[in-house]
Amino acid sequence: MREARNLVWITGATSGIGEALARTCPWPETDVVSLSRRPHPDLATVHFDLAAPETWDAVGDHLTERLASFRGERAVFIHNALHFWGRAYMGEGDHSTHVDEFTANCVAAMALGDWFLRASVPAVGAGVDVGLVMMSSAAARLVYPGYAIYGASKAAIEQWVRCVRSEREDRGRGPWVSAIRPGFVDTPSARREAELPSDTHPGVPGIAEALREGRVLTADESARLIWAAIPEQTKAKPLVLFGEAVGVTTS
Repeated sequence: MREARNLVWITGATSGIGEALARTCPWPETDVVSLSRRPHPDLATVHFDLAAPETWDAVGDHLTERLASFRGERAVFIHNALHFWGRAYMGEGDHSTHVDEFTANCVAAMALGDWFLRASVPAVGAGVDVGLVMMSSAAARLVYPGYAIYGASKAAIEQWVRCVRSEREDRGRGPWVSAIRPGFVDTPSARREAELPSDTHPGVPGIAEALREGRVLTADESARLIWAAIPEQTKAKPLVLFGEAVGVTTS
């Protein structure tokens, strides 16, 4: 079997932006792999659960195996998956649920990123253009009541990207690393949030109104803007991209 020119991994490729990214990938001869709890109907799937650390090594083992001998054009890992358990003010929701949410949305991102960096060494050495994209949010810099864990997780991811990008420059080799704030996108999670009670999420009326009036990006629109931005990351000094660079920001 002929090896693909490109490899792309997408966490959460079965819904929302992740599903749109998988469907709209613009690169020919690309092998797209879904990393998710649910099997993808059309793509190879590596099963893992953001909230179950015991499943994360399966992703690392898969990345290590695929990248050990890959000698194509590019290999890109997009961490897009989100663990959603509703919203609650700190000190008011279920504590174990809060722990699961932080583990899934913060710790898992960094653990998977570390796995990818380790696994990519052979491909980077062989001249493959290797990159890591972390999905962030405007919540990394704006205060949204009810979003304490989500916002803190995205802020931590962006700081992780800044530090790792500096480390890559210090070592003088890839992979390139970036974070993207995709803007306000019409996704299943956004529609779930629009139905939450406003006393646990004061932003609900604004979200619901924006969805009703169509003042949002579709998942496909966001995905195409993200794909268009990714080639810029192949430069020697990659940038952290923000929502205003790839779509409509929520600020």
